[in-house]
Amino acid sequence: MTKSVAREPQRRNARSNRARILATARRELGRNPDTTLEELARAAGVVRRTLFGHFPGRAALLEALAEEASEVLRSAMAAGAERVGPDEPAERALAHFVLLMWPVGDRYRMLLALARHDLGVERVSEILAPARAEVTAILERGQRDGVFPGHLPPAVLSAGLEAMTVALLEQVNTGALEDDGTRVAAAQLIAAGVPEERARAVVADVAPTATAEGVADE
Repeated sequence: MTKSVAREPQRRNARSNRARILATARRELGRNPDTTLEELARAAGVVRRTLFGHFPGRAALLEALAEEASEVLRSAMAAGAERVGPDEPAERALAHFVLLMWPVGDRYRMLLALARHDLGVERVSEILAPARAEVTAILERGQRDGVFPGHLPPAVLSAGLEAMTVALLEQVNTGALEDDGTRVAAAQLIAAGVPEERARAVVADVAPTATAEGVADE
């Protein structure tokens, strides 16, 4: 047996341990941002040395979570782009985008709490930058087509919608809000200038497809 063949089970085990540690960190840090690495190791069912072998410190673990969140966000955006064509009405495109992104935000909402502790607001902003750019493009197209009123420049409105989403995710953290994304999507459309009744109708029409796509991509 060659060394490379012998090492493959070890590599698979290492990958499994790393994935389990990250999944545990998402769960436990979401409950308590001050959870220690030792507590995470116990919760993940690994010894302290194994955790530190993958993540030599808290900063390394949080950066790994940030990079994982960034990759999942980019993948979700790419999947959404394949299904929502450039001719899709902007209000439907925005609803579809929010509904696809909300599960990603919900999965990594603990990063918002950690931003104030360790991660840094700038790093969170960097992760969200691709989503902000996409929403800005949708808003710009919608204002050009007359779907959204031009009460604010697209980039400014996009930043405002992002801030609202972050605030709503924080409310999920506190237990004040439970949502599958539909209420948030309607709120985003209303904030973008769509009348409430129309916003709710658009979300109700888009939600079944977006939800099915989200399940299929998990």
